[in-house]
Amino acid sequence: MCAGGTTIDLLELSPDFVRDPHPVYAALRAKGPVHRVRTPDGPEVYLVLGLQACRAAYTDARLSRDWRGQGRLGQIINAAPDDPSLAHMSMADPPDHTRLRRLVSREFTPRRIQALAPRVQQIADTLLDEMTANGARSAEFLSAFAFPLAITVICELLGVPELDRAAFRRWSNEILAPAGPAAQSAAYAEQAAYLPRLVGDKRAAPGQDLLSALIHAVDEDGDRLAPDELIGMCSLLLIAGHETVVNQIGNGLRALFAHPGQLDLLRADLSLAEGAVEEMLRYEGPVESTLERLALTDIEMGGVLIPAGATVRIVVSDAGRDGAHFAFPDRFDIRRDTRGHIAFGHGLHYCLGAPLARLEGRIALRSLLTRCPGITADADLADLEWLPGMLIRGVRSLPVRW
Repeated sequence: MCAGGTTIDLLELSPDFVRDPHPVYAALRAKGPVHRVRTPDGPEVYLVLGLQACRAAYTDARLSRDWRGQGRLGQIINAAPDDPSLAHMSMADPPDHTRLRRLVSREFTPRRIQALAPRVQQIADTLLDEMTANGARSAEFLSAFAFPLAITVICELLGVPELDRAAFRRWSNEILAPAGPAAQSAAYAEQAAYLPRLVGDKRAAPGQDLLSALIHAVDEDGDRLAPDELIGMCSLLLIAGHETVVNQIGNGLRALFAHPGQLDLLRADLSLAEGAVEEMLRYEGPVESTLERLALTDIEMGGVLIPAGATVRIVVSDAGRDGAHFAFPDRFDIRRDTRGHIAFGHGLHYCLGAPLARLEGRIALRSLLTRCPGITADADLADLEWLPGMLIRGVRSLPVRW
């Protein structure tokens, strides 16, 4: 067992790392599942690679998400320790995580999500009407379709007024892929000032939306979400509920453009959309690596000693490219067996919103290829700019024509 070994600078390994990190991850994984690295934005972290090791890390209670409770929040983000928007289950460990997830899952049910299908279809159709209006033959796909679809669905689900939705896009961009510490801190502060007003409005005049339901949700023991927890869950659902969907759809379409044979298959048989969505998630999902975890004690993993207090990230995107579990992992194949991928997490932290993201992905693909069957990239795919950081995987823009 070695104590972490030499720190590896990811950008020195490959200046092209941000655009295409997969060869770097594969080379590291071939040497072992755990490596101490310096990330492109500076901090040193321990990366966990490969499907088996990633699953094990997800379920290892020695890796904590309770940075606030441990007094170490400043180690990972630029936000006030008492910011109520952080009082959610993704920043908690059991038993707090178990309690929060139980209360939210009582209302965020598969039945509620499936009931959204007609409305998601209506939104997609309206956006395509607008995108193709007046004989238009090209668009910037993310801003014309992927973002407005995702933000409209999650904001309508939670009951966020239409005029406030653009602000959430800006806040989530700076929180998940910040331009710098000051921008991230400002985004947290602005969101923290807004969300209590939103919750207060829903408490005073409840509607049929999910946030109103969460405010009044009570379990068998009389437990309910506290005011800060309502704000935190609202923040989590809004940001995670649109940012991942935007990039799931965008990355998926980009993968189809890069593999025209697969696009032809899907175009000819839209019943393949469900499998295509799963392959998109495995091949180039919207999450590159998880939110940071804190080593509560010295941990031996994959022959490496991770010291107490270290920051650990689980590289979800590499798990999907693990050749020990997926044959020809770098091949994009919408008809492959994708069972076992962890694009939506694993164990206690499996994403509650996964059914909604899958629903939006299927409807987006079918609607787009029905209305714009000749859609293709309107830029060199190699020139697309990828988002900074190691959390969200996606491009800044995706020009298309049809």
